[in-house]
Amino acid sequence: MNRKGQITLVLISVLFSSFQTLVGHEPFFTVDFLIFTGISWLVGWQYDRARFFGKKARDSEESYRQLIDSLPKSVIIHQDNKVIYVNKEALTMIGAKQKEEVIGTSIYNYVFPEYKERLIERLNQVKKEVLPLNNIEYKFKKLDGSVFDFEGSSMFITYGGKEAILSIGNDVTKRKEQTEQLLQKSEKLALLGQMAAGIAHEIRNPLTSIRGFIQLFKSETHQAEYYDIVLSELDRINNIVGEFLVLAKPTAAVFAEKDVKELIKDVVTLINTQSILNNVQIFVEFECDLPNISCEENQLKQVILNLLKNAIEAMPNGGNIDVKVKTKEEGKISIQIIDQGIGIPRDRIPTLGEPFYTTKEKGTGLGLMTCYKIIESHSGQLTIESVVNEGTTIEIILPTITQRVFSLT
Repeated sequence: MNRKGQITLVLISVLFSSFQTLVGHEPFFTVDFLIFTGISWLVGWQYDRARFFGKKARDSEESYRQLIDSLPKSVIIHQDNKVIYVNKEALTMIGAKQKEEVIGTSIYNYVFPEYKERLIERLNQVKKEVLPLNNIEYKFKKLDGSVFDFEGSSMFITYGGKEAILSIGNDVTKRKEQTEQLLQKSEKLALLGQMAAGIAHEIRNPLTSIRGFIQLFKSETHQAEYYDIVLSELDRINNIVGEFLVLAKPTAAVFAEKDVKELIKDVVTLINTQSILNNVQIFVEFECDLPNISCEENQLKQVILNLLKNAIEAMPNGGNIDVKVKTKEEGKISIQIIDQGIGIPRDRIPTLGEPFYTTKEKGTGLGLMTCYKIIESHSGQLTIESVVNEGTTIEIILPTITQRVFSLT
């Protein structure tokens, strides 16, 4: 400990006594001299001690700040909801260049509105706890307004002699994206396994039938209807494999501008014969001035054809199918296919589109899955609503081509 203050005060006492001895001819060593020198020694010692601990505290605070600045996590210290300190990582996370841009601002300026109540409740809880709270996620905003995911914890501390809250965490936006990508990959692998099992099951049934009939052929008990059954079972296998290839094989789709009215008219003309044979009438209703769409014509026709076939098969006693095409909102078009069929139970609707899940006796589920895949590749949406014994409404929403008009002056 530096004794500069103590030595200085004792020297002052000695110099004062020496001055009195020279001027007033008084004795040097007096009771007053001893008392003042003793007081000077004690005061000087206390002064030096206070300076020592003050310097130690300042050095400790500086070391503390350097430690916080070097942390790879974002640290924000706030009092009464006002930011009083941020480290370099927090500045980068918020998108600030200088600490002055952040210090003094409200902590609520950086939290997404929907998460403000969560943060308020969290800060109230911090004041009641001794240990840091568990990590929790928030949506935060940068200075430029962009949103990111923040995961962090908070604890109650003393900073600058006052009570404050220290929050520490990280921007986890990229980590969440990577987790979602991994989940999607795992879902695809699970789907692949499910499809493989389904294909094996679906193909095994007709193969068993074919094997049995071939054994009958060997016994020379040929009958003409056996050949028809074998051929139909082979066709069934071919259809399953064909539908699977549409899903598995990436096709180089060529998108072009098309008139949705002409596209739907072509499909209705194609399926009219089947609908008449099943006592089903198809009514088409187009809104005026429909904008064109960008699509792969054959793929979109396949979707409409599949959905119309499903609607016809859902009405064994006949009925009407309404096809309504209209503008959904700015930049989007809606195609609705409404039947009067047997309907689908509400609990089964979420599973529609899964491979080999079907409500038909001889269906594979791949047809509807193909429809979902094609609409998704067209940046569209396919939704299904149904009521048992009343009918089903399928809606396709597709983006339109925005026509821009340029004027030359």
